[in-house]
Amino acid sequence: MSYGHESMVPPAEIEEPTEAPQADQEEVTPANNIEVEEIVQHPADDEVVQVQEDPTERQPILLGMSPSMSHQHEARAGTLQEALQPVLEEEREVHVSLEDRVAETTATPDRQEEEVITNDVIEEPAEEVVRRRAAPTPVEDAAGEHDASPSTFIYETLPDGIQEVDVIIAGGGTAGCVVAGRLAEADPDLSILVIEQGPNNLEVPTIVHPALCLSALMPTSNATLFYQGEKESQLGDRELVVPSGGTLGGGSSINLMMYSRAQRSDFNAWKVPGWSTEDMIPYLKKLETYHGPGPKAVHGFEGPINISGGTYRANRSESDWIQAANKVGYPELEDLASLDANNGVQRALRYIGTDGTRQDTAYRYIHPKIQSGRYPNLHVVVNSQVKRVIFDDKRASGVEYRPNPKVHPDGTPRTIRAKKLVVVSSGALGTPSVLERSGLGDPEILKKTGVDVVADLPGVGENYQDHHLMVYPYLSALDEHETLDALLGGRLDVGQLIQENATILGWNAMDTTWKIRPTETEVVALGPDFQALWESDYKNDQNKPLVLGSLVNAFPGDPSLVPAGQYFAMSLFTGYPLSRGSIHISGPETSDKPNFTTGFFSDASCVDIKKHVWAYKKQREIFRRMETYRGELAMLHPPFSSKSSAALVQLGDKPPTNVTDIVYTPEDDKVIEDYVRRHVETTWHSMGTCKMGPREEKGVVDSKLSVYGVEGLKVADLSIPPRNVAANTMNTAVAIAEKAADIIIKELGL
Repeated sequence: MSYGHESMVPPAEIEEPTEAPQADQEEVTPANNIEVEEIVQHPADDEVVQVQEDPTERQPILLGMSPSMSHQHEARAGTLQEALQPVLEEEREVHVSLEDRVAETTATPDRQEEEVITNDVIEEPAEEVVRRRAAPTPVEDAAGEHDASPSTFIYETLPDGIQEVDVIIAGGGTAGCVVAGRLAEADPDLSILVIEQGPNNLEVPTIVHPALCLSALMPTSNATLFYQGEKESQLGDRELVVPSGGTLGGGSSINLMMYSRAQRSDFNAWKVPGWSTEDMIPYLKKLETYHGPGPKAVHGFEGPINISGGTYRANRSESDWIQAANKVGYPELEDLASLDANNGVQRALRYIGTDGTRQDTAYRYIHPKIQSGRYPNLHVVVNSQVKRVIFDDKRASGVEYRPNPKVHPDGTPRTIRAKKLVVVSSGALGTPSVLERSGLGDPEILKKTGVDVVADLPGVGENYQDHHLMVYPYLSALDEHETLDALLGGRLDVGQLIQENATILGWNAMDTTWKIRPTETEVVALGPDFQALWESDYKNDQNKPLVLGSLVNAFPGDPSLVPAGQYFAMSLFTGYPLSRGSIHISGPETSDKPNFTTGFFSDASCVDIKKHVWAYKKQREIFRRMETYRGELAMLHPPFSSKSSAALVQLGDKPPTNVTDIVYTPEDDKVIEDYVRRHVETTWHSMGTCKMGPREEKGVVDSKLSVYGVEGLKVADLSIPPRNVAANTMNTAVAIAEKAADIIIKELGL
């Protein structure tokens, strides 16, 4: 994305529970009938535990979808930091002089016609941790030809000779790279400038290799922006921090690469002409080369982005989790990305190529063209922040930008003219600020910040949406090669793995995924407010899941917090939160920290929190039925009383036996709710802040993505969806960008 603040802070901090003493097992009999070695007892054991936040005792979460580490815990990040140090040093060297280097990069080979579409698991014996992946191929251009020419047109400083172009794209993130690449394909003579606030992602090891993706959440990451929210009372007065892509390729360069698509009902729910599911299917197909099972009619096989299982899977935990989910009532489905499948589990596919490399949009849409030498009019300037769009009367005529002061402290602002169009593609958290600094937004907000009003658009920065994330880790009986714990904990030599091109590097540790709904009995148990929502929004739409998630084969936090071992966890989020937030500028400069409220759990009926209470219970029942389950990791679970049937347990070396459903009391539900409020985080699926829709309903752009009240200005990114989707959002972002490119191509007559 293109927008950045040097005032942004490191990621959020999460409280660290006091270590619980062991319970006297002779005095406590668990009511869930599972045979246990130890029951985890918490202080005030005979009372409902009220979680109190102690600012001096906090625990960072490292999972890629949630904030990473605080200043307090930078030292404690040592295990992962030290493991990656050689790689990070190489990464810094890469960023020193990319303009002068010969670009040799990775991409997946084209899918062969005779390839059998399958989703079979990949067996990985221990010695296969260092089995070599297929040698990565050079990036291919649109004509399939290879070229190792210098990366001439990705600049740190834009040449003085470039004063005017046809199209300016403010943001080189997930969507911006797609739009730029497709416009260049449509007309190589069209001059295009992409302005990206972060660095080039070319040849960066922690981006190219999926297993190293968590490095993006380190506070030292130069590939990620961290937006700090305001204190919110419903979240225990926490200030949530939301990460966002801060490098070329945006979120697609730093996310966890889970392949997931919106449901068929999601696009239809936008109620925007030209954006129904049937309208969007061609773009969903256009973006992908699909290597998985499922109906061919809804998948693409000739697109830039390869969808596959990567080069590594943890077969035992994957199959174990699926059989356990079946016992709880969720069958294994062939293709959860078919637009119609729901209420089941699947062996995951990923934005990872068959050679084990990340499939981000910079690598798949931009780098091949620049390296081919046949697109001399496609220009990208990195480490440059767009301040505002410039207007001649009411027509966008260019942008003002400045070099990123973190990289170029002595850089001076510069203006570039656009002859035909300006496209803002700075992401759901960046685009509203670019528009407001340009004079587009609520007049009251603009006047307070000293910005002249160009167009009265009160919807700018409103309608902020995200998916509310919780992560629950468990003890496991898995072997070292079946999780990423050894790599993250520094027990494997990352540099050696890269040198050997080990298959494990082509793994994101997430092998299964689910989309699920409650039963009618469970709906009633969640209370009248939830039941009313269910009746109106879900009951007659079997296409809509309530909760989504993935199995993570690793401890999702700082490895130094736990004993060396093998862990797995459930990462889950709700699909359609009712809660809304907002983000607005506080001043006219890029250095002015925005006023950002996530709004998590702010819905008046408290239905969003009830979804998570149900989800916690459901995911836990699945894990309790896994042969490799050995109990909960208490520090990241609700602190139930040891006298409750919901008490956390540790099984030692024994597999679970005699498992029956836990019976939760109202007091237990209160413990879950309180814990979730104080630990919920972002899934960094931000969207909706410049929504597409009627202007009188606070719409910011029309169905052609044109900004109301001005000419020559469009928005193309995840800020435009009026409503959320039940999926990880990269797929939706790329599909939006593909459609945006088509709209622009037609309007420009290319």
